[in-house]
Amino acid sequence: MNQRYFTDKFSSISTQVISRFCLYTFILSAVYSLLSLLLMYDLEDKFIEKQMAQEAKYLSQQYRSSGEWLTPRREHMSLHFSKRSLPKDIRVMAIQEPQRKEFSGSQGRHYHLYPLPEQPNVFLLSEVSSELMVRPVRNDVIKFFVISAVIVTLIACIIAWFIGRKTTKPLKQLASAVEGMQPGQMRKGFAQQFPPNEIKTLAITLEHTMIAFNDALQREKCFTRDVSHELRTPLAIIKNALEVHNATTSSEQADIKRIAQACVQMENTVSTLLMLAREEHNVSQKEAIQLMPVVEQSVLDHLYLLNNKSVEVNVDDSCHATILAQPGMLNVLLANLLSNAFQYTDKGEVTIRYVDNTLMVSDTGTGIESSIGNRFLEPGVQGSKSTGYGFGMSIVKRLCDYQNWTLGVNSEQGTEISVLINA
Repeated sequence: MNQRYFTDKFSSISTQVISRFCLYTFILSAVYSLLSLLLMYDLEDKFIEKQMAQEAKYLSQQYRSSGEWLTPRREHMSLHFSKRSLPKDIRVMAIQEPQRKEFSGSQGRHYHLYPLPEQPNVFLLSEVSSELMVRPVRNDVIKFFVISAVIVTLIACIIAWFIGRKTTKPLKQLASAVEGMQPGQMRKGFAQQFPPNEIKTLAITLEHTMIAFNDALQREKCFTRDVSHELRTPLAIIKNALEVHNATTSSEQADIKRIAQACVQMENTVSTLLMLAREEHNVSQKEAIQLMPVVEQSVLDHLYLLNNKSVEVNVDDSCHATILAQPGMLNVLLANLLSNAFQYTDKGEVTIRYVDNTLMVSDTGTGIESSIGNRFLEPGVQGSKSTGYGFGMSIVKRLCDYQNWTLGVNSEQGTEISVLINA
């Protein structure tokens, strides 16, 4: 098959590498820009605090030598002997938050408050609006960081494109080599063309798996062919012996004919099942088949399942129809549907009808057990009353899939199995 096996939208590894590398670079650039901006604010604050510490030291020395507080040498600084003397726009905040040292006032003013060492009630206040360097150019700095991040990300995308293309090239070659490859097309030494890394390991694993799968497939084909031969041969011998017996004997003809008919049915069943095993889908093998005789014969073959049961079998007149199907498949289909209906119906009726190209087998039995639920058509699933191996309905499903028929199950009151026979 020359199609891609993807359930989601296809996205190459190279594209993923590029996109994720670019995203990583953009996030890293944004984090670096934010840290740089915070560092600029921190350096600015430390520069202001250093100035205030120097001025506070000078004022404290003068106070110890003269006993009087001098006026700060810098015009934007002022001494306060109580927080209640601070400017109105920061006074309340300074009182309510005694540990706070930085304040934003009205009209764009910005303050730093520095308590003098060994002087708990003396504070040096600096109105630093004119001293600020970062805040006036903050928008320009942010703009610069954004542009830088975009440029760095674009450069990273270009670099990632070259790296991703070179890195994923062997993987693309491997994907192209195995796409649509059939098991028998994998040659030995396939993995040697790839570089000695994880891709070669994957190629070696694929090579071994495909070769092993091909060997298993060949064994299965041989097994199917041999089983077909070995089963057909004894059936042919039995059939031939019965034909000779019928030609030379007149007694017990009814029983012999039933055996012969069962032999033919067995032969058709074996052919059908082997055809399913080989998956030889050949629509041209379909033939026009009269439905009513097949239904009646299948009913007769399975009547023993209704022994000691008050069950009525109704074959509707709508079954007088001709359908297109492969030989033997209709027999197997009806055999499984009727055996299930007869087995699980203790009283009431079983009805077979054919309406609007749909074959329906309905019964008044107990219905499908809730414990089975949606697994009813899976192989090996059995109900509590089952006496078989649980493969009947799975065979029916495979037959319907093989013939491109639509299978329906309704088990609200009893059970009704419908098969829409598409031409």
